[in-house]
Amino acid sequence: MTPSATRVDLWRVCRGLALACLTLLIAACGGDDKPPAGAAGGQGGGDRPIPVTTVRLQPEIFAERISAIGTVKARESVTVTAKVSELVQQVHFDSGDEVRAGAPLVTLSDQQQRAALNEAQATADEADRLFRRQSELAQQQLIARSQLDTQRATRDSANARVAQIRAQLADRVIRAPFSGVLGLRQVSPGALVTPGTPIATLDELARVYVDFPLPESQLSLATRGRTIAGTAAAYPGRSFDGVVAIVDARVDPATRAVTVRADLPNSERLLRPGMLVNVTLPSAERQALMVPEIAVVQVGRDSFVYRAKDDGTVEQVRLTLGARGDGKVEIVEGAKAGDRIVVDGTGKLRPGAKIAEGAAKPPTTPSSASPTAAEPQSSSQPQPAEPAPAKDSPAAAPARS
Repeated sequence: MTPSATRVDLWRVCRGLALACLTLLIAACGGDDKPPAGAAGGQGGGDRPIPVTTVRLQPEIFAERISAIGTVKARESVTVTAKVSELVQQVHFDSGDEVRAGAPLVTLSDQQQRAALNEAQATADEADRLFRRQSELAQQQLIARSQLDTQRATRDSANARVAQIRAQLADRVIRAPFSGVLGLRQVSPGALVTPGTPIATLDELARVYVDFPLPESQLSLATRGRTIAGTAAAYPGRSFDGVVAIVDARVDPATRAVTVRADLPNSERLLRPGMLVNVTLPSAERQALMVPEIAVVQVGRDSFVYRAKDDGTVEQVRLTLGARGDGKVEIVEGAKAGDRIVVDGTGKLRPGAKIAEGAAKPPTTPSSASPTAAEPQSSSQPQPAEPAPAKDSPAAAPARS
């Protein structure tokens, strides 16, 4: 055998050994690529039950509550103004005073009217004396009856003039039309007021109204005398109770809502006209089949729940929902009492999936996912590469043949 043939055979043997070593290395590192039985994503992953929380449907007492935003209005409210143009002579109130009906608020200058009254009163007294004298002469038939009638008309006209001036004097004293609380004072002594000039606001606040809109579909709930509860942002944690006083006779064709007026006591004067009040109108209590809202899966306009079956799987049931309240929704159609409904864990379910009763696993946080220094890392994780040996170390020296 020649030396060249020997070299060829030796090369073939080395190549075969290298291929064999490579095959063994691949088989040792990555050849077992099949996931273990029952692992997620493997062939048996669909057989593992999904942990969920369920609840069994039972009828319970439910009272539907309608919420609306209302506006406070005083039972009686007016802006006090003057009827004539005149100077303010005296102001008899301060801002925020509580006054009774008929109390004087502002006195206007009335010197001209008093002078006119004195003149008219003198004319009326003279006309009355002439009438009495001519009445005596008429009884003696010394004057004509027509002359007495003329004097009677003159006397009545003079008296009417006196009454007119007295009414003008009364207009110079502006009085409270009803009992209530005054707002901010808008005038001062010496100011010139004209008809329509605001002097102050006057509101009766012992009881107030709250007007709120109600959809026409729920009009049957707004019966007179039904109790309501209201809350205001200015007084958190406090409820103001009242009753429905009246329902408007017309429904707004634009909003399809009707205005409802509730009557609320306000002895502490806490509610002010113009305030916003969140009104809750409860309906009569009734038996209803309720389910937590988080159990309902919404797909477009359709609502579903997952119902547990006797074989440990779930099925998807379409529902017709009704009223909502306190985190629950009424089931009108689709499920019945005694059904076991999945509440928590619906995001992982599909029709036919197996379930197991238990708390859903909390989401893994980054801090819990990363291993601590004390815990050894799993063998499946890549190990850090060992540092290369130094050049002058024995391991760095090439092996000699």
